[in-house]
Amino acid sequence: QVQLVESGGGLVQAGGSLRLSCAASGRTFFSYSMGWFRQAPGKEREFVSAITWNGGRTYYADSVKGRFTISRDNAKNTVYLQMNSLEPEDTAVYYCAASPMTNSGSSYPYDYNYWGQGTQVTVSS
Repeated sequence: QVQLVESGGGLVQAGGSLRLSCAASGRTFFSYSMGWFRQAPGKEREFVSAITWNGGRTYYADSVKGRFTISRDNAKNTVYLQMNSLEPEDTAVYYCAASPMTNSGSSYPYDYNYWGQGTQVTVSS
């Protein structure tokens, strides 16, 4: 069982930066690949980024590539999403998720067993 708690969301102007954190409980955090997804009002949940269990591989949606960076610290049971050059289109609730597929960078929500409650990111123009 893994419990996930996101933090770091907020209101930022276009071009600004935010860093999201996702703190995980449980001794087996290191064995999970982790993902970030987002959901804007009236839209489906979409993949943002993923990282394998040891951080060896990272994956990004085309829309955030070059602007967002995912990382993890297994000693702290935490995964991060550094978001730079934010755009109004990035406005959404951001969720972190854990997948037992250790070396996967899956972009499919159904591959993730555990989800956080989400943190709101609002980018003003």
